[in-house]
Amino acid sequence: MMAQLQQDKDKLNLAPKKFNMWLFIFTSFMFFAALTSGFIVYSGGSTSRGIKIILPHAFMYSTGVIVVSSVTLFMASRAAKRLQFDKQRLFLWLTAVLGIAFFAIQIYGWSVLVKMGVYFVNPNASQSFIYVFTGMHLLHIIAGLGLIFNALSGSYKNIPQVRNLFRMEFASIFWHFIDIIWIYLYVFLLLNQY
Repeated sequence: MMAQLQQDKDKLNLAPKKFNMWLFIFTSFMFFAALTSGFIVYSGGSTSRGIKIILPHAFMYSTGVIVVSSVTLFMASRAAKRLQFDKQRLFLWLTAVLGIAFFAIQIYGWSVLVKMGVYFVNPNASQSFIYVFTGMHLLHIIAGLGLIFNALSGSYKNIPQVRNLFRMEFASIFWHFIDIIWIYLYVFLLLNQY
């Protein structure tokens, strides 16, 4: 009886945190919508103000990596619900490694852009938007990795299952969101290249 009361209390205490996370996701969505709108307004449909480059293949590879990371995080969540903590940890570690790989591939993509002569500061601000889009997304990746490591640390500690599941849900919702945002940004950039 006491354990059930404690679980109910934990759920009530965690609800405001979940609401705050949804507010953050909504604000982030609006932020990326504003960035893409700014690009559209700047370019005005003019080819002279378009990106005028072919995107590096690194962005395509990083897209595959982040999609696979969403699958591994889903597997970690499912393992947590089934009380399979070893599998939960394994899939969380895989998700973290894939998240770090995504980050590294994006930075490599920037180096390819620099080799192509595309710099953050240049006369064609459309090309600068590539750095802004990917840079802001990488900040979200860092936050997402923080949530994944938080869920991972909870899986190693002897915390109540309701808190373990909350950490997993928190990390999953945010990570899937940044996955969707990246796919949106990547498709947007593909449609506006050259």
